Amino acid sequence: MPYNILLVDDDRAFREEFREALEDYAFIEASTGQEALEILKKPNEIDLVILDVMMPGMKGTEVLKDMKRIAPDLGIIILTGYSSKDIAVDALKGHADDYMEKPVRINTAKEVIEKILCSKEGNGEAYDTHGNVERVKRFIERNFHKKVSLVDAAMAVSLSPKYLSRIFRQEAGVGFSDFKSQVKIENAKKWLTTTGYNVNQISDKLGYENVESFIRTFKKYAGATPSEYRKKIQKMEK
Repeated sequence: MPYNILLVDDDRAFREEFREALEDYAFIEASTGQEALEILKKPNEIDLVILDVMMPGMKGTEVLKDMKRIAPDLGIIILTGYSSKDIAVDALKGHADDYMEKPVRINTAKEVIEKILCSKEGNGEAYDTHGNVERVKRFIERNFHKKVSLVDAAMAVSLSPKYLSRIFRQEAGVGFSDFKSQVKIENAKKWLTTTGYNVNQISDKLGYENVESFIRTFKKYAGATPSEYRKKIQKMEK
């Protein structure tokens, strides 16, 4: 399976030419920053964003900041049609991973894209049964704060939900739902340990419908309520 790139540019002709020149990748297109943000807010398997700096509505540098809030570890390359170092510097300050100037040189684009993908994902895996399950794990880990269903994950790796459920349990040793809950609880533990978020805030950030459900799930996997866990960690650190 190819890597998935979200290409954000209001120039339809440019998007088409870019996509055709880089046919080794799978592209999802957005013509505005707002459209791109809506895509990222939903469960997704986007590996990299290529973002134009000048678009109608929100500027690319503004969109960049929002993208990093939604997906802090996502690779982002800024596109600029101006030979201005100031724009590139602003983009890099906003935590873009790199930038490219228009007109884009395809060989340069390939080098930059591969560099970012390798740094974010490693060198890739064979997409056999094991590879598919590992990819689903990454999908869950990347979208832990969203409502991710078995159907969402199955679509991401082009498998039937029933088949994915079976091979996931075989490879991971736990069911899909259990793994998803474990990932959420590990992130909850991190927030309880390193932030001042209260239980309600953490429950909301993890996408639980209500705090009671979060507390019940946390106790199941951690052996204590969130408040008890926080007190225990704070006592150990004294």
